[in-house]
Amino acid sequence: MEVRVQNIRKEFGRYPALEDVSLDIRSGELIALLGPSGSGKTTLLRLIAGLESPTEGTIFFGNEDASQKSVQQRNIGFVFQHYALFRHMTVLDNISFGLKVRPANRRPPAAEIRRRALDLLELVQLSGLEKRYPAQLSGGQRQRVALARAMAVEPNVLLLDEPFGALDAQVRKELRKWLREIHDRTGHTTVFVTHDQEEALELADRVVVMSKGAIEQVGTPDDIYDHPVSPFVYGFIGQSNCLDVTLAGGEIWFEDRPIGLRAANEPDGPATLYFRPHDIELLDGCGGCLAGLVTASRRVAGTRHLEVSLGGTQPSVEIELPPERASSTDHSRVAFRPTRWKLYREASDVAAASVQAQTSAIELAPTGT
Repeated sequence: MEVRVQNIRKEFGRYPALEDVSLDIRSGELIALLGPSGSGKTTLLRLIAGLESPTEGTIFFGNEDASQKSVQQRNIGFVFQHYALFRHMTVLDNISFGLKVRPANRRPPAAEIRRRALDLLELVQLSGLEKRYPAQLSGGQRQRVALARAMAVEPNVLLLDEPFGALDAQVRKELRKWLREIHDRTGHTTVFVTHDQEEALELADRVVVMSKGAIEQVGTPDDIYDHPVSPFVYGFIGQSNCLDVTLAGGEIWFEDRPIGLRAANEPDGPATLYFRPHDIELLDGCGGCLAGLVTASRRVAGTRHLEVSLGGTQPSVEIELPPERASSTDHSRVAFRPTRWKLYREASDVAAASVQAQTSAIELAPTGT
């Protein structure tokens, strides 16, 4: 089922939670709504579900206006963060519940309901647990039951609100892979909310990055990570560094020296340089580069992260190196240069926070030594 969100505005009192949001969700797509707290992602999910009504705008299911329809009329499957299972019901009864409470003219026969519930138990890999109660299950198993219950009604759209938020890291990782496999087998149009960027990038066909009630960018995980369209997206997705720089004669200067990066055809003036910790090369000398003192070092999985103070009023930056290359850099000076980077220019002299929507980005190709 295709879902179209068209020029949606949602106010709570006088507070605008969403402002002129439009989004096309393709049939059979797994899409992630990603953003910090207060970005509007859960509000958008609740509007699609029918748990909230828009102040302005329209929501289409296929070609039909669903804006004023109830959750039941939209035939939505919903999975909440905290399972919301009926504690007094067995696993089988929980999964069957949505079918049993349908009006008589739409309710399948009891034998069909049982068959469908058992098939879903097998799909979510919980065969043999149908007689257990929620209290007898682990958190991961409860969330599988919640998903099976949502799918039992054969929903037009499956919605998941922080589905793994209450689980520990290892279980979350296992369930992410499992959910992707379930989606590929069933083909439900699925929308899930998360503030976990790793979860969104690993699971989704497309990611919708939200901030302050608006959509910043929509794209594949690769598009979002490799081609962020704004400083907010660059800073929110993955780790990043930003430095205030100056353009002069097509070269990028940091404080009082050029750093070996060119921005041809760009007008002179201030800009902000963004680069990721792993997108750097170490240099033996510094005839045009960034250099500073290593003030901290920590191991992160298979890499070592170094905090480098560049001096002056600029914040420290973080670079990422293989442990063997970082072993001799503790409390010493290092010289480096970004190999992949983005330069953002302000559209006016107004502070960046107030003109984020007007910010233009110039993407440059990787630079060699």
